[in-house]
Amino acid sequence: MKLSKSFKPARLLGTAMTSLALLGTGLSAQAATDEYLLTVTRPNQLHVIDTKTDKLLRSCDVPGTFGNGGVAPSPDGKIAYVMTNKWEDVVGFDISNCKIVFSMSQSTPKEQVKSIISMAISADGKELYTVQNPVTLHKDHFETQQPRLAVYNTADGMDAKPVRTFPVDRRITKLGYIEATNEVILGGGDVKAINAKTGKIRTLAKLQNWDRSPEGWVPPDAFQMHTIGEHIGEYIMPYFTIKWNGAPGDMEKAEFLWGMTRIDTKTGELTSGEVLPFEFIVFNWLTDPNDSDIVYGAFNTLSKHNIKEGKTLKVHNMPHTYYNINMLQDGSKIYVGGTSSDISVHDPETLEKIGSIQLSGDMSTSDMRIAKVQR
Repeated sequence: MKLSKSFKPARLLGTAMTSLALLGTGLSAQAATDEYLLTVTRPNQLHVIDTKTDKLLRSCDVPGTFGNGGVAPSPDGKIAYVMTNKWEDVVGFDISNCKIVFSMSQSTPKEQVKSIISMAISADGKELYTVQNPVTLHKDHFETQQPRLAVYNTADGMDAKPVRTFPVDRRITKLGYIEATNEVILGGGDVKAINAKTGKIRTLAKLQNWDRSPEGWVPPDAFQMHTIGEHIGEYIMPYFTIKWNGAPGDMEKAEFLWGMTRIDTKTGELTSGEVLPFEFIVFNWLTDPNDSDIVYGAFNTLSKHNIKEGKTLKVHNMPHTYYNINMLQDGSKIYVGGTSSDISVHDPETLEKIGSIQLSGDMSTSDMRIAKVQR
């Protein structure tokens, strides 16, 4: 299997970082680390985990009914924004004490709004973004409206209202933010970026609308569920495609391939292309902070791959399905979670299990994000 010519090693942020001391009453003395693992479980609780000890520090009760478990940490790591109430509301928690410092409700008596996973924070932490999918509520039917990007000021605190909205495509889920251009990444049928001040949209990578079909490529199926990559400042979108080397539908000659689009969220540099043979299902890909050619995947297995060589290096069978994966900034530990109530901790070199974190309820589709507390 040959790598796509369009794929180059992603330009990643440096992994060396001075250990940060915690300020004020912030995080308790027992949590003397700068990285915290955040996730949500049913019935509806945000959990804050100390990644140095892999112990649960605190659990915050989230108002409303469980939604998708979406979490977006603030750039300074101190606030966790949680999507709740069946994908309609967002609540911001001070992770040191579970105090609610931000809230917004997207629906009104005349309009129901759902944000299908989509939530992101600007690089300076001043704005929060969601993609709203509204329907007008009539007495006997719903009327579907144009989706829109909604911009909120995080400083507005409780009961915040949108300060700007812009029309966007349908089917947008996973969001990100490019610091260099102050654009929101829109993960949908294609990967696009929108200027959150002007609403101007540009295409970053064509996926379902790519122009490779005449060459025998099947438009890819992109997975746009979990937002990961803060350990190195990356937005990553995996996809699956087929290359017909014979007649379309000829399975004997076809290549089944994994591909990915990666964006450096600091510079906006993008790489995209096919990287590995499709051998088993992977829900999410995660880049090794010490080697951009190495990625890890999770679902029914935890796997390690060299995408420059197109090789699978190691596979570790898991006791059940895990939807999500994340990693520390220094590359010392992998966390595999989602689906059930346990987070499995693994050695990146061997993939062997080195720990487990038991939570009070199942994570289902929840995010598993890294909050990096800064001075």
